[in-house]
Amino acid sequence: MLTTDPYDGDRFREECGVFGVWGHPEAAALVALGLHALQHRGQEAAGIVAYDGEQFRAHRAMGHVGENFGSKEVMAGLPGSTALGHVRYATTGEVALRNVQPLFADLELGGFAICHNGNLTNAYHLRRQLVRRGSLFQSTSDTEVIVHLVATSLKGTVVDRLVDALRQVDGAYSLGALSQTALIGVRDPLGVRPLVLGRLGDAWIISSESCGLDIIGADFVRDVDPGEIVVIDDDGVRSLKPFGRHDSRFCVFEHIYFARPDSIVEGTSVYEARKRIGIELARESHVDADIVVPVPDSGVPAAIGYAAESGIPFELGIIRNHYVGRTFIEPTDQIRHLGVKLKHNANRVNLAGKRVVLVDDSIVRGTTSTKIVEMVRNAGATEVHMRISSPPTTHSCFYGIATPTREQLLASRYDIAAMGQFIGADTLAFISIDGLYRAMGEPGRNPNAPRFCDACFTGDYPIPLTDRDAGKVQTQLSLLAETA
Repeated sequence: MLTTDPYDGDRFREECGVFGVWGHPEAAALVALGLHALQHRGQEAAGIVAYDGEQFRAHRAMGHVGENFGSKEVMAGLPGSTALGHVRYATTGEVALRNVQPLFADLELGGFAICHNGNLTNAYHLRRQLVRRGSLFQSTSDTEVIVHLVATSLKGTVVDRLVDALRQVDGAYSLGALSQTALIGVRDPLGVRPLVLGRLGDAWIISSESCGLDIIGADFVRDVDPGEIVVIDDDGVRSLKPFGRHDSRFCVFEHIYFARPDSIVEGTSVYEARKRIGIELARESHVDADIVVPVPDSGVPAAIGYAAESGIPFELGIIRNHYVGRTFIEPTDQIRHLGVKLKHNANRVNLAGKRVVLVDDSIVRGTTSTKIVEMVRNAGATEVHMRISSPPTTHSCFYGIATPTREQLLASRYDIAAMGQFIGADTLAFISIDGLYRAMGEPGRNPNAPRFCDACFTGDYPIPLTDRDAGKVQTQLSLLAETA
């Protein structure tokens, strides 16, 4: 089988999306809509847990939200005024139904559902301890570690147990949790992953991004602060900050690529941030050319900024097919080779005889960029200059973004000139790390107190990598080998 994205092995993977509703008679339907808006954060699976005051009910399935929550029968099976949902792309654990979130357990204090955007960096270590104490794991997801830590805590309330559990974990996380008495939202102390609070009439909403609020007509209230726990119940919203004060290290790649361009994250319009990145990129790496062409869709705002600053016309030289099915049967190797055109095709009228600036968000292994450059040349471009709206990705992410190992990252093996030769471009340039920070409103990167998590560019990991440093990798095989 050939997946819909012919570059599946050469793109960063969206992490996951969290959406919860408290106090609305159609809570599950609103959650399904919110998850639809967050679909870009995970396309492997989706799940919703709803509570009607007496019983928790759940529906989880592989595939997209619309495929699994589009029927009246499914939604009728999720009654109640509170619900919690999740879209998933696996960053740890196998791709299987047992790992689809929200995870649910009947605990001493009642039913408890939880879902997670991010990665725990000491999950292997904690899981090993829990298994030795008798915990029986039902999934290979790092999120289940939190469930067991909550279950075995001796604290008196669900919230206190969750705090007790989170004091033991390292990692980047935004969590949604649902008990019989409250909807809970949590961000890790450094605020690496996003989470926002919204309101729809008397109902309260938590969402990974503000675009999830927009789709249901909810008002954006504020970002959940780094290290904050918001507890939503019939009395309203209360805020807890049990982890002390820390400087924020929000993931800068949310601004570059992951968040939807119509979202507001950390008080910043993602679309405007990407345009500013393109402007800074043009200032740093101008080249004489005839047109600026984005690699759709993620390269579009940066290309608009690049074109505006450089004075070179913006053109849609590559057209994306948005209507490709989820899979495509490939009967021959020749068809596999043509997979590049499943999603993208060159617009020859705009490219022929032109010197082209191609703008994309990143280079991972380099195979994507190689095929795109080749496609543009075959369409008649006389020169192809590649411009990237992120610095070279030299390190893997361990905080919730599925990335290749460092040895597979092109920028960890080659300098920029060699990378340009590898992908076949006439020139290649990336925005500098200081240029990226300037685009985000900073004078440059302060190495002593950087504003963002930029570990994939700098190797500066702000959260301990306990499992990695111990030689353990959070994968299905390593987890199952220890519990077998």
